[in-house]
Amino acid sequence: MAELFRIYGIIIVEFLGELCVFCALMLWPLKRRGGFWWKLPLSLLLLFAAGIPAAWFYQYFGENVFGRIAVYLVLFAVVIGLAQLCFDESFYRVLFCCTLAYAAQNLVYKLYLIFWTAGENFRIFDTWGANFDLYYRLVYYSFFAICAAAVYFLLIRGIVKRLSACKLNYRMLAITIFVLGVTILLCSFEDVYFARLSVERENRFENPDYVILRQTGNIFSAVCCVIVFLFASKTVVADELGREVEDLKYAIRQSEEQYRISKETIDLINVKCHDIRYKLAILASEGTPSMEDLEKSISIYDSRIETGSPLLNVLLTEKSLFCEQNRINLSCMIDGGKLGFIEEGDLYCLFGNLVDNALEAVKNIKEPERRVIDLVVKSKDGLLLVQEENYFDGTLTFEDGLPVTTKGDKDYHGFGMRSLRLIARKYGGELTAYAADGVFHLNIIFGNMQSV
Repeated sequence: MAELFRIYGIIIVEFLGELCVFCALMLWPLKRRGGFWWKLPLSLLLLFAAGIPAAWFYQYFGENVFGRIAVYLVLFAVVIGLAQLCFDESFYRVLFCCTLAYAAQNLVYKLYLIFWTAGENFRIFDTWGANFDLYYRLVYYSFFAICAAAVYFLLIRGIVKRLSACKLNYRMLAITIFVLGVTILLCSFEDVYFARLSVERENRFENPDYVILRQTGNIFSAVCCVIVFLFASKTVVADELGREVEDLKYAIRQSEEQYRISKETIDLINVKCHDIRYKLAILASEGTPSMEDLEKSISIYDSRIETGSPLLNVLLTEKSLFCEQNRINLSCMIDGGKLGFIEEGDLYCLFGNLVDNALEAVKNIKEPERRVIDLVVKSKDGLLLVQEENYFDGTLTFEDGLPVTTKGDKDYHGFGMRSLRLIARKYGGELTAYAADGVFHLNIIFGNMQSV
C-alpha cells in the first residue's frame, strides 16, 4: 500500500499536474462550454481519481516498457476526454492542443533529465545527505517552473494567438501525433532500461558510455518535442497565410467590381456636368444673369485627377470628391504609367486601401492645416517608389513592421496593411512604414524597373 501511494504521489500526480499546466496554457483561449466553472473542478477531480488505478497498474507493470506506455496513454486519453467536456471545440482541435501540451510536458521533463544526469555523474548532488528528497523536489519544481515559462513564451504563445481562428491541417496533425508517439515510445524504452543500468540512484552510471547514450537519448527526445512544435507552428501559420490570401483575392475581386462601378458613375457625372455647363453657356450668351455660383458647384464633379493610369484616375478622382466634401487636402504626384506591370484588381486594391487608411487617420483631425495626405509615385535609379504620408492623432504601435490596430487608435492604418504588403511582395516589392512627429510614413519600393 505504501508503494502504491508513493507511485501515485510522486509519479502519477506530478505527471498529471505538469500535463494540466500545459493543457491550460493551450486550451484556455478556446471557446468554453456552458457550466465551465463547475465542469472544470469536476474534471480535475475525475482526472486525479483516474490516477489511482493507473498507479496500481504502474506498480505491477511499470517496469515493463509497454506497461508504462499504456499508463501514460490512458491518462492522456482521459485528459482529452475531460478537455472535450469543458471546451466547446471540435475533437481534432482539442486533440491538437492536448498533443502539444504532452509534447511540452515531455520536453521540460527531458531537459530536466539532461541537467540531472549530468549532475549525478559529476557527483554534484552528493552533499545533500539526509535532505536529498527535499532538495530534489525543490530543484525539480523550480526547474519545471522556469522551463515551463520559457516553453510558453518561445513555443506555445505564438501558436495559441492564432489557434482560435485556425482551420487545422489534418495531415499535419497526424504527422505531429506520429512524431510525439515515437518520442513517447523511445522515452519509455530509455527510462526502463537505463533505470536498470543505474547504480546507487537512477541516472547515475559507472560506465561513461552509458552516460553518453543516456544524454544522447534525452537530447534526441527533446529535439523531437521541439519538432512537434515546429510542425504545429507551420500548421497554424500556413492556415493564417492561406486565409489572408483568400481574403486578399476576395478584396481584389471586390476592387475590380468597385472600379467598374466607380468608372461608370464618374463618367456619367462628367457627361451630365458637361451638358449642364454647355446649357449655362447658352443661357449666358442670351443675356441671362451670371450663374458663377452654380458653375463653381458643378466644377468639382467635372475635375479629374490625371495620373497616366486610367484606373488610378478613376480611383483618385472618386477619393478626391470625398476629400473635397470633408475638407481634406489630397495631394497627388503620380507617374501612373510606371504601374502597368500591376494587374488592375491588385492596383485598385493597393491604392484603395492605402488612401482609405490615410483618410481614416486624417478625417477626424480638427486642425485644417493637418488634414493633408501626400501621395507620390516616381521612378529613381531603376526603382519605383510609392510614398504616402499623412498626419494622425494619438499613438501608433508597430508589430512586424506594420501598425497595429488597438482600441484607442483602431481607425489608424489597422485594416488592409497586411494586404498591402502581400500585394507589394507579389510584384517583387517591399513595404515599410514608420511614424515620426505625428506623421505616418509608408513606402513601397519595387525593384528591377528597367524592364518595366
